Amino acid sequence: MKKAVVVFSGGQDSTTCLVQALEQYDEVHAITFDYGQRHKLEIEVAEAVAKKLGVKAHKVMDVGLLNELAISSLTRDDIPVSHELQENGLPNSFVPGRNILFLTLAGIYAYQIGAQAVITGVCETDFSGYPDCRNDFIKAMNSALVQGMDRELDIVTPLMWLDKAETWALADKYDALELVRNETLTCYNGVIGDGCGDCHHVS
Repeated sequence: MKKAVVVFSGGQDSTTCLVQALEQYDEVHAITFDYGQRHKLEIEVAEAVAKKLGVKAHKVMDVGLLNELAISSLTRDDIPVSHELQENGLPNSFVPGRNILFLTLAGIYAYQIGAQAVITGVCETDFSGYPDCRNDFIKAMNSALVQGMDRELDIVTPLMWLDKAETWALADKYDALELVRNETLTCYNGVIGDGCGDCHHVS
């Protein structure tokens, strides 16, 4: 039986990955991380979408320690999301170590349930400059998980080289475009569906 774990935020990209995974795997588990992000609504949307799509299991994990360690506009309500790059060349919405932590925990979960794949919606063509969305990082992280747990595992990134139009076309291929457009939450300012139209958003 082919099993997969989808890192699932409830946003457009991860929902597209989840819809595809449900077609490609016999059993799909979703894992959502509560790190005290800017909008609790993100967790509620993820739960509603996962239930609607009928995943085998949906685990919401408390990783609040990330909020303590990583100061970002996504972890602090008093820091507005800015379009301006910081001195380090990254947007202030970058949460250092977020995908390192998420993929590590998703890898552990995959190990426990015997899943062959961890699927994540990271994308290098639309990544807002986040270093932990690049293909080189994913390959390195995949290698570390395989070596560290001594078990074969693939980190699958269906959207890595797609632009937004191609991602939406992929959702449409699985008859999920309306769901992705209207019922997900990608917007950093907490607007479901099309979002506020202002903030950078990667999900």
